[in-house]
Amino acid sequence: MEPTSNPARRPDLSVVVVNWNTVALLRECLASVRDHHGALDVEVLVVDNGSTDGSAAMVRAEFPDAVLIANGDNRGFAPANNQALAVARGRHVLLLNSDAFVLGDVLERTVAYLDAHPEVGAMGCRVLNPDRTLQATCFRDPTVGNLVLMASGLHRLAWPRFLGRPQYRGWDRRDERDVDVVTGCYLAVRREVLDVVGPLDDAFFLYGEETDWCLRIRRAGFAVRMAPVGEIVHHGSASAWRCNHRRDLMLTSGIVRWHRKHRGLLSAAVAYGVLYVFNLSRATWWTLRALGSRDARVRRRRDHFAGVVLGYRAAWPRTAGAAS
Repeated sequence: MEPTSNPARRPDLSVVVVNWNTVALLRECLASVRDHHGALDVEVLVVDNGSTDGSAAMVRAEFPDAVLIANGDNRGFAPANNQALAVARGRHVLLLNSDAFVLGDVLERTVAYLDAHPEVGAMGCRVLNPDRTLQATCFRDPTVGNLVLMASGLHRLAWPRFLGRPQYRGWDRRDERDVDVVTGCYLAVRREVLDVVGPLDDAFFLYGEETDWCLRIRRAGFAVRMAPVGEIVHHGSASAWRCNHRRDLMLTSGIVRWHRKHRGLLSAAVAYGVLYVFNLSRATWWTLRALGSRDARVRRRRDHFAGVVLGYRAAWPRTAGAAS
């Protein structure tokens, strides 16, 4: 990572990492970028959302070439990314989760792919779990039909293959394909997209922001694509797990906000209802399982879904997203 003090510098890639209390994983993430950017001119921007685990101090001490934006509180994923996007100078921008690390030459191949495919506005790569199994990190728009397939569990059935469409099940991500949404754990975007489409919508605090952004990118005439340019490892939900049942409420709120913004109030209400039925059924199931059970995991699942149901009113977004 080269110093970023020269305002005339135009890096090949700006890597944006938003962090909240994941200091050990953040160190691993930043080290992987430092060690695997190859011949690329890379700038790294870290936005710390009010961490209390020493994350900001670690970045200052161990990665002094990174641009650090230290917030006093947790501003959310989309707003924090937008803080970095506002000052990023790269020809392309990469949103990289703090609990992910890059492998091999994936950064160089990502930039080369975007350079060779001007029709692509945003792209992702193959993502692995820590045990190196495939992680499904692209999906179709969360339409009511797709939500029903997910909430009912039908998307897990191997046949008919149509049922697996929400998560593109049955596809190993080893070939390129245009998709609806690439998740924000590794989402590369060309500079032109920022100029034409604008940044993420700040109204999405956590979850739903990349779904909204990818739809806006596609509507602007760009492709959103998964391409076999290499791999990363993503631990997944390293920050979000601290939110307990509130994580599910934020996820629901993001989906409902997406419907309200792009499909109208009725669609939002239906999505809200579908997800409520799902969570109520889960709460009922785990409550019945917990009767007479001494399994702590069962009781935790019962308490989790009970918390979602009891707090479900908070999942309805107060205002529609503001970005176009």
